[in-house]
Amino acid sequence: MKPLDGKVALVAGATRGAGRGIAVELGAAGATVYVTGRTTRTQRSEYNRPETIEETAELVNEAGGKGIAVQVDHLVPDQVQALIGRIENEQGRLDVLVNDIWGAENLMQWDVPVWEHSLDNGIRMLRLAIDTHLITSHFALPLLIRSENGLVVEMTDGTDAYNERNYRVSMFYDLAKTSVLRMAKSLARELQPYRCTAVAVTPGWMRSEIMLETFGVREDNWRDALEKVPHFVISETPRFVGRAVAALAGDPEVSRWNGQSVSSGELAKVYDFYDLDGSQPDAWRYLVEVQDAGKPANAAGYR
Repeated sequence: MKPLDGKVALVAGATRGAGRGIAVELGAAGATVYVTGRTTRTQRSEYNRPETIEETAELVNEAGGKGIAVQVDHLVPDQVQALIGRIENEQGRLDVLVNDIWGAENLMQWDVPVWEHSLDNGIRMLRLAIDTHLITSHFALPLLIRSENGLVVEMTDGTDAYNERNYRVSMFYDLAKTSVLRMAKSLARELQPYRCTAVAVTPGWMRSEIMLETFGVREDNWRDALEKVPHFVISETPRFVGRAVAALAGDPEVSRWNGQSVSSGELAKVYDFYDLDGSQPDAWRYLVEVQDAGKPANAAGYR
């Protein structure tokens, strides 16, 4: 028996990156995983990237789970409501909700003050990061709270402690990622009477498809990027945070994390899981103690 046999998960925003890594690892633990996103083999989102939800579902199947791809724009309430209705009709339950919807890399402007930042891009970034999560939770949670020990994972960038002390990219990005952290705290309060748990989870510096492409490398030669970006040495695969979420989902005492903000590196130490290369990168501790401290790139003791 796998730890998540018989469990049903929804990974909202699973086309690529962390969402894909999470879906695959939930599948590897035995779950039935609904994977959603806007890009399919016949239609691309505004990203215009090649990754599709069908590919993610196939990877879930290959890992040992059951992957079900459903095209959903999580800004459209009717589509989300229909998705949850389908899950209820087909499975009768929902045990894990992962709110990983984002899709705003192409809207980001680094270190640009709010009065110079594109207002249209900034507002859309907030809608993609915040409204999507609220809409999905609104429709999904009535089904999830029927399952004792249900889990909601709010995916973000940065821990509560780090984001509290640091400005993140721009006002719009900073607000987007900090708001998701607060969502987990609020959901924790609302879910507790139902014996369900909400946690905010962040990966470290993730070797997503977009990041690898940006640095002109592949997963099998990612270290070639260190010549130009030395601190990339602390990076991790999307499967690492996937294993973090799968560990939470399989923990009968997961309520101990209710309302907390945690990273893949922190959870690896608690649950004793490793990235695909056998390491345990602790990116947020590295960021504070090495990169932000102005020290030369050196991951010794951090992975």
